Amino acid sequence: MTTFPNRTLEAMAIGLSEGVFTARFLVEETLDRIATSDPETRLAFMSVASQRALAEADRIDLLRNQGRAPSRFAGIPFAVKDLFDVAGEVTTAGSKVLQQEAAKTQDSGAVARLRAQGFIPIGRTVMTEFAYSGLGLNPHYGTPPSVFDRVNKRIPGGSSSGTAVAIAAGLVSFGLGTDTGGSCRIPAAFNGITGYKPTARRVSKDGVFPLSASLDSVGPLATSVECCGQIDSILAGDWNGSIAKRAVNGLNLAVLDTMVLEGLDSVVALAFEQVLQALSRAGAKITRLAFPDLARLPEYLQNGGIVAAEAWALHGDQLKTQAERFDPRVAARMRFGANTTPEALAQFHAGRDRMIDAFKRLAAGYDAVLCPTVPILPPKISDLEDEAAYRSLNGQCLRNTYVFNFTDSCSISIPLKVNAKHSVGLMLSLPAHFDQSLFATALAVESMT
Repeated sequence: MTTFPNRTLEAMAIGLSEGVFTARFLVEETLDRIATSDPETRLAFMSVASQRALAEADRIDLLRNQGRAPSRFAGIPFAVKDLFDVAGEVTTAGSKVLQQEAAKTQDSGAVARLRAQGFIPIGRTVMTEFAYSGLGLNPHYGTPPSVFDRVNKRIPGGSSSGTAVAIAAGLVSFGLGTDTGGSCRIPAAFNGITGYKPTARRVSKDGVFPLSASLDSVGPLATSVECCGQIDSILAGDWNGSIAKRAVNGLNLAVLDTMVLEGLDSVVALAFEQVLQALSRAGAKITRLAFPDLARLPEYLQNGGIVAAEAWALHGDQLKTQAERFDPRVAARMRFGANTTPEALAQFHAGRDRMIDAFKRLAAGYDAVLCPTVPILPPKISDLEDEAAYRSLNGQCLRNTYVFNFTDSCSISIPLKVNAKHSVGLMLSLPAHFDQSLFATALAVESMT
């Protein structure tokens, strides 16, 4: 597999401001990386906007020479998950169903905020069709394997699969993802990078093709906690992106001890235990924390729960007339939503409200609640040919991350690189609107990983 060294956003911002390189250089370098990467890595991109990106880079360079650069980051390329509208492009959401739609006339809110700072969208990344799976497979456009253990071709994680692979392979430094049940954090864990799920309502979802309006969130994937924080601050516009520096010594951390530690792969379990020991030795207080309310989560997931019901409401008519154009596995999951009555959906939402309140009480006073991002290592793509295996492994991939979507939390996955063959994700979470505090804790913990 072709891999390239990557730069942090801060390093590129300094290089641009000091004239070490230009925006055009960064774009040309990125385009060359994509073009010369191996075929499996190139599957990360569904399309690349070469000429537009070069023209935008030249515009940014002119502005910088005139002292009018939109920001210190102006000229840095980024990847766009195929859920986000970009003016002049068709948003297919990883599907064949939307291929013939008209090109969009304006950018989504998230893309617009980044472009206002001078970031340059370089291309659209592949994803699970309509963002409805944690595995990352796409039968229409291809599936880029995880950057780890390419010999065995393991899944990239979903649904933001292409974005994660593009970053991990060094094609871009960051990209946009969405997270409804773990779609930023799962592929981050499987590819050894960082993925952030913000408090959902902080970041605009305008111009982002929905899966579940109640649970969708927009977040960055990048090479570090600091990079994710810088992008989150631009997307949300409610802080300056400067993460408070905290020492590990004195952190008050909770380990969630209910459900999320069950059935861990031995590699995941060992990596998680080792980081807990390292944090404890460095002076962090570690408390095991039961969350008995989680026992009711399966009750709220009947027939796919809120997500399936809302996905069916959006796609049901098309499934009745164009079923052959859907990924059959995605279609099957959506059809479960037809079985949810309005009364049942109201009960799911009421249960979620209670769970949100319970988690707020549980996490009060802690600097973060910790657990493995995913309880298993990424399975081989070939392991998913069997339908029963697909359903089981998809559930396992989503199990831990979905807890923090359901509890309306902010949550981040940082990598615990075990060896050349595997990466394990460490997930840190807090209740809604504690994003800045979570970034500070994650930055401190990252120093131990």
